[in-house]
Parts: sequence; C-alpha cells; structure tokens
Amino acid sequence: MVLSSNHGVTLVDLVIESVRADPGRLVLDYNKWAGPWVDGAPAPLTGVETFPSGRPVPASVRHWLAYDSGLLRRHKWFDDAGRLTPRTIGEIALEEYGEGWGACYASPALAERFAECFLLPGGSDSRRVLATGTPDASGEYPVLALDVDDLPCVELMYPGFDVYLADTAGVLGVERGPGYSSLGSDRTYGPRMREHARNFFGGEYGEDMTSW
Repeated sequence: MVLSSNHGVTLVDLVIESVRADPGRLVLDYNKWAGPWVDGAPAPLTGVETFPSGRPVPASVRHWLAYDSGLLRRHKWFDDAGRLTPRTIGEIALEEYGEGWGACYASPALAERFAECFLLPGGSDSRRVLATGTPDASGEYPVLALDVDDLPCVELMYPGFDVYLADTAGVLGVERGPGYSSLGSDRTYGPRMREHARNFFGGEYGEDMTSW
C-alpha cells in the first residue's frame, strides 16, 4: 500500500498546530467529561517505544506524547510511575458502562482477542478504544467504537491514532458518512480501514455482542 502524506505524524502536527492556538478548548465540544486538550502547561513524555506486549508504539502516539501526555494520562494510559497500563476491552467496558452493559463485553475469548486496549475520549453512549494487534502498513493500530445503544457492538472506526486525533480535533478534512465505519469507503483512509477489517474482523467492519 502506498501512503500519502495525510497519515501519521503529518496529521498529528496539524492537530498540535490547532491545539497550540487554543489549548484550553474542550476535546469534545458536546461533552465536557473529556476536559481540555491541554490542562495547564503541556507535559511532554518521551521514550515510550513499546507497549507491555512488546508491540511498537506508533509514531503518531509518540509524536503526540512528545507534545503533551496529559490527555492520555487522564484516560488511564499510564500509572503514576509513567508506565503504560493497558486493559482488555472487557475491563474498559465494565468500568465505563458498569455491570449491566459492561458484561456484554466480558467474554474471555473477546478479552484474549482484544487484550491490550486503551481508552480515548469520544462518544456519549459510545466509547473509543485503541486496540493493539497486527498494525496496518503505516504501523498504526485501529481505534474501535463500543456502542451499547440498542444492540451492543464493537466496530472499526478509525485506522489509527493519527486519523482519530485529527478527526476529533476537526482538522482531518474528510466528511464522514453515516455509521462508525464510514471511513472504510474513503479514498485516502479506506485501504487502511480494510486492512484492519481483514486482520481483526475477518473482512467485516465489526461485530455485535450476540456472537460472544
């Protein structure tokens, strides 16, 4: 796959430029719980090269952390000693949704499949989760949407932290269609989305929890 410049650290640089112009603006304009992009002075963090699994941390994540680590710290990526603290997808769902809806994601098989996950800001009833595993050609891991509205499901939403961050900051420059996986038909990001679909969902863009 040949990647254009609209990926990776190029996108993160656009986000950093946007955030520097107004660091105190809310990450989610529809929900204050995520807080501002930068809370106080930026807190850079370098040297985060691998996840506990041994998988490499994508350049986009490292580039963002080199600017500020506060946002990811607030979403429990790190412990007090600065060590990465992944959770299974079920552990995140249980903490975010409680015993009721969270139990829908408690399957041991699902936990094994999505064993190293990190929460990201986004959604109201839904949640955004970065899940490590097989990276795409750009070295990125997918960002998933968990949704318990109507039928609990997990869906591929972004092909990586780079695209997630740019879209959340409003600098992606792509008009999303309906549905979490609408970037699958995008000319620029569709190839990466389809690569993750093959690697994580057998070619589909997600699954509902009735199969678990």
